[in-house]
Amino acid sequence: MKLAEALLERADLQKRLSQMSGRLERSAVIQEGEDPPEDPQTLLKEMKRIFKRLEELVTLIQKANASTDLEPFGKLSDALVKRDTIMQKRQMLQTLADQASIVEARYSMSEIRRIPTVSVRKIQKEIDELSKEYRLLDTKIQQANWLTEID
Repeated sequence: MKLAEALLERADLQKRLSQMSGRLERSAVIQEGEDPPEDPQTLLKEMKRIFKRLEELVTLIQKANASTDLEPFGKLSDALVKRDTIMQKRQMLQTLADQASIVEARYSMSEIRRIPTVSVRKIQKEIDELSKEYRLLDTKIQQANWLTEID
């Protein structure tokens, strides 16, 4: 199995568990004399099976991330941290640029005028550079995901 396939299966299992939570809640309590929409015991068995498979997959994924080389970043796990950091920095700068770009209408000259304290142009340039860096890194990560074989 390729690492990318394990990641896709993990995402599917996480989605199924999220949906199962609602299904279990709907089946947990019923009015006397009625049947639950689904058998809670069957759902609980399925939930346990999904959690077991999810644990197996996450273990395999983490081992692959820690042992797969992805130059020049070191291991794949290091590249994932770098990618997440780039995205967080980009999001914070985008929020700052959005706030500094707000134009408020003044209805009279006596109203307080608000002015930005940062250069939106410079921040936007940094956002663009981070976006490019993120795309290039993400492409390398995705390539490694499809080339890496896991047990």
